[in-house]
Amino acid sequence: MSGHSKWATIKRKKGATDAARGRLFTRLIREITMAARLGGDPAGNPRLRLAIETARKNSMPMDNIKRAILRGSGGDDGAALEEILYEGYGPGGIAVLIETVTDNRNRTVSEIRHLLSRNGGSMAEAGAVAWNFHRKGVISITRAGVAEDDLIMAALEAGAEDVKTEDETFEVFCPLDTFEPVRKALEEKKYPVASASLHYIPGTIIKLEGAPAEQAMKFMEALEEHDDVQNVFSNFDIDETTLADLDA
Repeated sequence: MSGHSKWATIKRKKGATDAARGRLFTRLIREITMAARLGGDPAGNPRLRLAIETARKNSMPMDNIKRAILRGSGGDDGAALEEILYEGYGPGGIAVLIETVTDNRNRTVSEIRHLLSRNGGSMAEAGAVAWNFHRKGVISITRAGVAEDDLIMAALEAGAEDVKTEDETFEVFCPLDTFEPVRKALEEKKYPVASASLHYIPGTIIKLEGAPAEQAMKFMEALEEHDDVQNVFSNFDIDETTLADLDA
């Protein structure tokens, strides 16, 4: 499946930086809180179960997790939070979807609009960007020691749509309704699941290099650093040579 933006890989590599700044735990807590609104029992709430597992993999204390579940279940101030998806454009004409969780809708939309404008982008009308993206489950399997053919067979048999090979991982793509069964099947077969989450996968890709590529990277980083932003998805791709030049 084409269209899994390089940004997903870049973001994973930047995870340690986010954690050091305290943003990772904040985002994980908000996700647990929002997921708990659908029910506070992880056994009957796949989104909450995934959020808790992700938090535990990132060494979040159980007390923090329990408090977030309590807030989301109505036992605290979690009722003030709401999820909002914004659509926009960035440098080079790239499209972006911005997932946010906020306790002040007016403040967030104003700040996101300003952030887009300041970094060479603009806000889009509802539906102007989202039509090019499809909601999918993405399961990342660490490549070391994993036989590609065996993994592909196991993933497809469990209900996955496709498997892509990246530098350090295999990316397993699933429809929403088979995401949990595929993840569970791969874990039961002892495949090393590095991450499992829901993504917006673009249908068409814009290739960037040189100055536009650098501008797009800075644009995405600026959005990621906003306190209310949970995730950012885009339709740009950068080749390995350009990426290496930017890292240098």
